[in-house]
Amino acid sequence: MAQVAEQLGTPLMPWQRGVADIALEVDPLTRRLVYRQVVLTVPRQSGKTSLILATAVQRALGFGSRQVITYSAQTRNDARKKWEDDHVEALRNSPFARLFRVRKANGNEAVIWRNGSRHGISSTTEKAGHGSTLDLAFVDEAFAQVDDRLEQAFKPAMITREQPQLWVVSTAGNRGSSLYLWDKVVDGRRHVEDGRTSGVAYFEWSAPEDADPGDPAVWRACMPALGHTVTEDAIRDDFVSMKRIEFMRAYLNMWPKRVVVDPVIPAETWATLVDEHSRIPGALVFFLDMTPAQTAGAIAAAGRRADGRMHVEVVEHRPRTGWMGERVIELVRKHNPAAVVLDPSSPAGALIPVLREAGIEPKLMTARDVAHACSAFYDAATKDALRHLNQAELNAALAGAKKRPLGHAWAWDRQDPDIDISPLVAVTGALHGFAQYGQVPEPEDVEPLCAWG
Repeated sequence: MAQVAEQLGTPLMPWQRGVADIALEVDPLTRRLVYRQVVLTVPRQSGKTSLILATAVQRALGFGSRQVITYSAQTRNDARKKWEDDHVEALRNSPFARLFRVRKANGNEAVIWRNGSRHGISSTTEKAGHGSTLDLAFVDEAFAQVDDRLEQAFKPAMITREQPQLWVVSTAGNRGSSLYLWDKVVDGRRHVEDGRTSGVAYFEWSAPEDADPGDPAVWRACMPALGHTVTEDAIRDDFVSMKRIEFMRAYLNMWPKRVVVDPVIPAETWATLVDEHSRIPGALVFFLDMTPAQTAGAIAAAGRRADGRMHVEVVEHRPRTGWMGERVIELVRKHNPAAVVLDPSSPAGALIPVLREAGIEPKLMTARDVAHACSAFYDAATKDALRHLNQAELNAALAGAKKRPLGHAWAWDRQDPDIDISPLVAVTGALHGFAQYGQVPEPEDVEPLCAWG
C-alpha cells in the first residue's frame, strides 16, 4: 500500500502508515485479513482521501482476483464529486493510468481495471450495495449518517467474500444527530480501554474534552498531519476566524456536548440584513437583559431608520452584570430614549430599584409580550424589515439560539448554559419596546444612535 501511495504522488504520512500496518494485518495461518471492519476518526485535512484511494487501488490490483470496491459519502452527489474530482483525477495523473478505463454513466459510475476489478460509488439508501458481491466498502464522512442502514446494506453483499473489509471514516459530528458514528466511537473506545480483541480495528486522533482548543500543544497532540501537509500558522488563522464549536469538531476531532442545530433565522438571511453604516436618526428604545446565571449582561437599542426599516444594535455586552445599572443611567442621560424596557421575571428585574432610584421608570414586559417580541423579531428579519451592524456577539447568539414553546407561541430558549444569547434576547426586546413606546415626537436634542462615547 505504501508503494501504491508513492505512485499516486501522496506518500503515506507516519499516521497513515500506522493505520495501514494494522488495518491490513494478515493472519499467518489463514492468510486472510484479520479485521473485517476499520473505524477511523481523524481531524479534517489530515489525509483521509489519499488514504482511502491508496487502500482502494491496492485492493483492486494486489489481491490476485477481481475485486468489487464501492465508495459512499454524505449523499450520492457528494460521493460522485469526490470520486470524480479526487479519485479518478489522481489515477489519471499516475503511472496506473494505462491500467483502467472510466465509466461515467449516471447510476453506473466506475473505474474498470484491466484485471476486472471495479471501483465505483454507492448511494446512502437502504438499497445501496444490494444485488452484487462486495469486497471493500468505504463509508466516508460517516458523521452524516443518521443510522446504520448503509452498513446493513453492505454486509450481506460481503458475506460470501474471502477477505471483505468495511472502512468507516470521518471527522467527529454531533452527538444528537451523528448517531451511527457516535455509536462506533463509543464502542471503539470501550474495546480499546478493555483490551478486548474483535474484528474491528479502531483508530482515533482527537483532543480530550477538557483540552484548551487554542493551545498549540493540543493541536500537535491530535492533528497527525500537522507539520506534514498542514502548518501551525494556518490552524491559528482558522482558530481566530471560525466558530469555536466548529473549530473543535473540524480540527480537534472533538464531540461538543451541545448539539448544533439549524439556526432559527438562516445565516444566509441574517447576512443580507447587514448594514455596518446603519443609524437611528430619531427616537430609540433600550432593552436590558442578563443570562439566567447572571454571568453576562447585554444592553440593546432599537429604532427606525430614515428608510423605514428597523435598526437593532447591541450597545454593550460584558461579563457579569454589576456594571449594568451605572451604564444604563449614563445612556439614558445621554440619549433620552423613549423607554427603557426589561422583563421583570428575568434576572434583569433586579435593576428595577436601581433605575427607579435614578428617576427612570422602566417599562415591564409580560409573558405575552415576550412571545409577541420573538414573533415580531422573526418576521422583521425574514421579511427584510430590519438592519443590524454585523456584531460578532449578536451573530454568535443567533447561530446557537433555539426556540422553546410558550403557550401557543414561542420564545428564545435560555436553558443551554454553554451559549450566551443575552445579546439576541436584548435586541428582540428592544424591537418590541420600540413598537410599543417608540412612536413619540422626537426631541431635538437627542444624540444619534452609535455615539456611545
